[in-house]
Amino acid sequence: MIEWSLFAESWPAYASGLWLTLKLTVLSLAAGLVLAIPLAVLRVSPSRWVSGPVWAYSYFFRGTPMLVQLLLMYYGLGQFEWVRAQWDAGNAFWLVFRDPYGCALVTFALNTGAYTTEIIAGALRAMPHGEIEAARACGMSRFTMLRRILLPGALRRALPAYSNEIIFMLHGTAIASTVTLVDLTGAARNAYSQFFAPFEAFIFAGLIYLCITFALVGLFRVAERRWLAHLRPRVTSRKAA
Repeated sequence: MIEWSLFAESWPAYASGLWLTLKLTVLSLAAGLVLAIPLAVLRVSPSRWVSGPVWAYSYFFRGTPMLVQLLLMYYGLGQFEWVRAQWDAGNAFWLVFRDPYGCALVTFALNTGAYTTEIIAGALRAMPHGEIEAARACGMSRFTMLRRILLPGALRRALPAYSNEIIFMLHGTAIASTVTLVDLTGAARNAYSQFFAPFEAFIFAGLIYLCITFALVGLFRVAERRWLAHLRPRVTSRKAA
């Protein structure tokens, strides 16, 4: 039997954890998208000297668990002398990494930036060659073509894959509780420790995650119908002769 009174007593902690989860998700996605757009342009460059460093960054953050990245960022940076020197000097670098929130935000932004880079780069490669030739025929420079044709079209085509990345990022923020942040999962852990009810504590958190995911899926379906309708195959009916 589920003890609903547990949620009634601990809902302020869940609300605070939900706010932190949403804040981490939105800010990391925004920073990751800003980082990914120029990196995606470099990623599709024919020059290996240009695309190689972007590939290395993407390969590292996509090839290692985000939990390991977060622990390295939180516990590992302090092992370097030059990082401790930043703390002694009071520089802005240390202001970001001195608390778990800054470490988590940077880690999540770099991680989602790597995935988003590959998503947008794949969409750029999938752009129809006819649109590129039409832009060149109109006398557009490469920068103008990139700004007015390639990036808008690629961002639209990347929407289905990017919507999955947003949901994965929402779920991935649950590891923030491993570095003392009380997000939604951290609030569930605290409720479990306080009331000794693991099933109720985590099922409430799971239901909240499920509701947010359901809302996001519905929102992205509406966005895809609006912005990707021109990519759907048209069905024409033929009258029988």
